[in-house]
Amino acid sequence: MKLLVVHHTPSPHCQEMFEAVLAGATDPEIEGVGVVRRPALTLSAADVLEADGYLLGSPANLGYMSGALKQYFANYTSNRLRAWLAC
Repeated sequence: MKLLVVHHTPSPHCQEMFEAVLAGATDPEIEGVGVVRRPALTLSAADVLEADGYLLGSPANLGYMSGALKQYFANYTSNRLRAWLAC
């Protein structure tokens, strides 16, 4: 199984939270899960399609996700991806 961790970590606090989440996801006691991490602005369609699960991380800006993470959704919402991600 492949877990894709998509993140936007512009501050030290966000980076610290990201590292804690990543440490949990890559814990040696968890077997059979490969973890791939990508900054939101460097993601590719192949990254999205090859993953079995997703973990998204972003600061809250005025109660909403960061622009970088929003771009992730904007770039990967073709009809094919939208149908696949809805499953």
